[in-house]
Amino acid sequence: MRTRTFLLLLLFSTGAAAQVAATQPVRLIVPFASGGGTDIGARILAPYLAQALHRPVIVENKPGASGMIGTEVVARAAADGGTLLMGTSTTMSAGPAIERNLPYNVVKDFVPVAIVATTENLLVVHPSVPVSSARGFVAYAKTHPGQIAYGSSGVGSTYHLGTELFATENGLSLIHVPYKGAAPAVQDLVAGRVQMMMEALYSVAPNVKAGKVRALGIASLHRSLKLPQVPTLEEQGIHGCEFSQWIALFLPAGASPELVHELNTDVNTALRDPEVQERLDKVGLEPALGTPEDLETRLRTDLSRWTRVVHEAHITTD
Repeated sequence: MRTRTFLLLLLFSTGAAAQVAATQPVRLIVPFASGGGTDIGARILAPYLAQALHRPVIVENKPGASGMIGTEVVARAAADGGTLLMGTSTTMSAGPAIERNLPYNVVKDFVPVAIVATTENLLVVHPSVPVSSARGFVAYAKTHPGQIAYGSSGVGSTYHLGTELFATENGLSLIHVPYKGAAPAVQDLVAGRVQMMMEALYSVAPNVKAGKVRALGIASLHRSLKLPQVPTLEEQGIHGCEFSQWIALFLPAGASPELVHELNTDVNTALRDPEVQERLDKVGLEPALGTPEDLETRLRTDLSRWTRVVHEAHITTD
């Protein structure tokens, strides 16, 4: 406690403006509307950060432009710990890989703090598709080029680029149908308007269990405890197609190493709490303990991978 008090005094005692900032709430910016997984994750975490920092932590939703509006707010904020970003794999890696005119640079304008949670992804098809495995789907799709439509939560989303990764790695020609969110895409999959999706497990698991869609494989290196009967793509001999969504905490560039370390410690402490784990699990989020360096590696790896996919699949935002 003495160490934390000393660090906070050090960080916020460099002038009148900084002293005022130390008495104000911390803003945790969510670049999406309320109610989604990113927002829920932020609201689960916020009280624990507030307790650790001895300052209120207020979640602010700033949706718009596929997350760019809220993300830019943090990029332009002071690096004094008063403004945090709950970034996602879409806003910080998939989106930047496809959008060339962002008003910020996700590597240069932000400091990684901690991965908060990840989600597993599932390859699912409408029951009308006559296959029962991922390898079977690859074989079927190769004999039906340009005839299978897949849904995603939008152009440049992790689901979009993850499906294109699967397609390019297996030599498939699929039709992309973007939606304004995962929910309407899943609805159209159930209705048979699209035939296939790579989607978060928690979004489609109820329909899998109800027999409305068929699960063919998990895009992960391990099976899911929620659907243990579904093999991974790797188990089926389909390599290099693992990907995940994540939400993570970032600070504006220029934040001190001491502040980054303290916040990382606070996040990891919160994620070890059984109540936090249970609440995250209910919305399909898996706690992800790790260091700032782990997040930086994940960010750079994903940026490189999605940039390659965008180039190979000739994806544009037009």
